Amino acid sequence: MPRRQGYALLIALVAGTAMLAAAVAFSTTLLSGPRSAPRPSAETQAAARNPAAPAASGGAWVATWTTAPVRAEPGTENGFPGSTIRNVVHTSIGGEVARITLSNLFGTTPLVVDQATVNTRPVTFKGAATVTVAAGGRVVSDPVAVPVAPDSDLQVGFRTPQGGGPVTYHPNSHQTSYLIDGRGTFTTTNWRYLTAVDVRSERTHGAVVALGDSLTAGSGSTTDANTRWPDVLADRLRGRYGVANAGIAGNRIAGTGLGSASQSATDRFDRDVLSVAGARTVVIALGINDVQQSPQETDAQRIVDGLRALTDRAHARGLTVIGATLTPFEGYRSWTPQRNAVRLAVNEQIRAGAVFDAYVDFDAVVRDPAAPNRVLPAYDSGDHLHFNDDGYRALGDHVDLKLLDRAGAPRTDEL
Repeated sequence: MPRRQGYALLIALVAGTAMLAAAVAFSTTLLSGPRSAPRPSAETQAAARNPAAPAASGGAWVATWTTAPVRAEPGTENGFPGSTIRNVVHTSIGGEVARITLSNLFGTTPLVVDQATVNTRPVTFKGAATVTVAAGGRVVSDPVAVPVAPDSDLQVGFRTPQGGGPVTYHPNSHQTSYLIDGRGTFTTTNWRYLTAVDVRSERTHGAVVALGDSLTAGSGSTTDANTRWPDVLADRLRGRYGVANAGIAGNRIAGTGLGSASQSATDRFDRDVLSVAGARTVVIALGINDVQQSPQETDAQRIVDGLRALTDRAHARGLTVIGATLTPFEGYRSWTPQRNAVRLAVNEQIRAGAVFDAYVDFDAVVRDPAAPNRVLPAYDSGDHLHFNDDGYRALGDHVDLKLLDRAGAPRTDEL
């Protein structure tokens, strides 16, 4: 080999070795050397926006189940002294650590709980087994290490050693729970005192809150079948989001009317939506009771303005809002052509994109094509307003999961 070529080859080898060493050093710096702190994840930022969902070791708190407290249970002025309340709830997502929320919202005396469990695992409150919940107040338990399976029934029990009433409850839960006292064990479909179960999750993107009336609470569905449309939605999401059901039978956007709800959606929005652990998206399915329930709202614009106001409050907390069109009810005892016209006028504005970030057309899903102001007979529970299991399944199947994924994805200010 000529000497000049040999020198050139030697120089190339030396240069190549130097470049390789620099590359190794650079890659080592990337892997183990000093670096700037990473930007917070979408989940962490959601927790920062929602004080009820703090980021923590092992993930952020996300609701796997919620219910909205409705009113004081009649005949429970003295509470259930010496009794054990065992609420059965159906989860949406799973985790290895859980916490519970107890509410004494409608109580007029302090509520004392001296023993609480989640699937038989003892629960404490600030390290103590006994907790006192002030009248009108609520408490959140300490984290408890307990496996919580997704899409499963969970038992949350607690004993009330002394009277503390009246009892804050959610009636007509469509789930069998239990009351145990000195006389025996009694079944009930009331959820008492318990309003939330959260789990710590690393893989879940947050929670979807379903704010609605009896059509969200599941009136007409089969007890213990878990076929409310939020249940169906949770099954489809397969753990990507927790689903929190904030439906109350008879609920209205504004006012309380003659239904079973003691507070309007406007009044309870902060408590039942904005305080839900990990909340990122709210699906608002409200308005039909404002249309058909006494006193009836005759101005569609006032209903739309109420829905917009809820949307604005959600936006102020960083939540995305998906709204639902109002479903048909011809044949129900309160139906009139004039009230139906109000419903149609509200739906027109929802479909025009004038109210929410996006909408799901529940009306189109359940109406009878041959009589569009009526519920399709195959979906009718029998009263021409509420749905059967198939009807609720159709609603849950119709929610576009891409809308939820876009809502749960990091925004540009989170990247």
